[in-house]
Amino acid sequence: MLDRIEIWAKGGEGGDGAISFRREKFIPFGGPDGGDGGDGGSVVIVADVGVGDFSAFRGKRIYRAARGGNGAGGKRHGRKGKDLLLPVPVGTMVRRQSPEGEAVLIADCKLPRQRVEVARGGRGGLGNTHFTSSTNQTPRIAQKGAKGEEEYILLELRLIADIGIIGYPNVGKSTLLAAVSAARPRIASYPFTTLEPILGVVAVGGDSFVLAEIPGLIAGAHLGRGLGHDFLQHIMRTRVLIHLVDGTSEAPVEDMAQVNAELGLFAAELAQKPQLVAVSKVDLPQVRERLSGIKKAFRQGGSPVFFVSAVAGRGVNELMTEALKMLRRFRLEEAAATAAPGAVFRPEPETAGAMVLREGDVFIITAPEVARIIGRVDMADPEVRRQLRGYLSRRGVTGALEKAGIAAGDRVRCGDVEWEW
Repeated sequence: MLDRIEIWAKGGEGGDGAISFRREKFIPFGGPDGGDGGDGGSVVIVADVGVGDFSAFRGKRIYRAARGGNGAGGKRHGRKGKDLLLPVPVGTMVRRQSPEGEAVLIADCKLPRQRVEVARGGRGGLGNTHFTSSTNQTPRIAQKGAKGEEEYILLELRLIADIGIIGYPNVGKSTLLAAVSAARPRIASYPFTTLEPILGVVAVGGDSFVLAEIPGLIAGAHLGRGLGHDFLQHIMRTRVLIHLVDGTSEAPVEDMAQVNAELGLFAAELAQKPQLVAVSKVDLPQVRERLSGIKKAFRQGGSPVFFVSAVAGRGVNELMTEALKMLRRFRLEEAAATAAPGAVFRPEPETAGAMVLREGDVFIITAPEVARIIGRVDMADPEVRRQLRGYLSRRGVTGALEKAGIAAGDRVRCGDVEWEW
């Protein structure tokens, strides 16, 4: 089961705005008619119940959405780039990598068909129809399309189950799941028979719940030993735990304490989840001989315990009934509590203002909207440069340059373009 993957997502670039003028017979002053570029497509994560893991991402890690179409004459706008939809399993945690290298939660895809935009497409550039003014009736400037967002995205699957069965390897978790549901996990007499979580639906009376068998763990699992994090991350969503302890163990109480210690070392909230403790394999003669001693040991530890045999069907119905009662109590408490809002990444919009910095003899303009215009036009054309000076003046950029001390002949840079002032 591939339940953790990192991908690189890039939104499509916006289409360029057009520089065009209306030219028709007997209409000498047609005016500008350049259309706007289309917005770029976005990369969108979609929770899909038909997807079980991240196998579809195994051979490809780079995903780009489509570019927006360029504008054209006649005020024709470019087409919008098509969004790129990436189906993921329900229960996927979506995180992005921050500049500091931390994984920041964007969304938790708990619901089917939930959509998360992870890399927004760039805006389309404005055509020259947007740059007319009383002093410039024939604008020869337009905008390039903006670049799409680029993000490193971490996808992590956490199964959504009501109750999880935990315990050391070979305590009988697979046998119990097979006994109470239609699930058919692999059952054998050696450790780590189950290498990935398995779900089954358990019917109790007129109600039902989803039961997950979580692969066994060993001491040091919180450090990644054994199945390590592959085991522990899938318990995070379960509401109730059935802690299965092997009745043939020499120290069943110590085994239970060791598993709980691993839960607490991985995440404090795991150790606080409600648990039902059940001793398995009570049909075996060697367990029956020690049964009174096992009961006494658990009573001294203060833990109520069930005694079950999934093979013989002993105590299983009582265990499932009590598990459902505990789950119902938890659901009522959960519904009554005020849900805390999840962390959602909301990117800051591009600022429309301009900032001027000086590096040596070069004045640097930081203004995304201005950079998109300069990258679209021919700076060698004197008329274009004259019109650009007027645009910069109206946007307050010229005032900022003069305040920074610019003089005729100084060099100015904006984006990738540098010219003489």
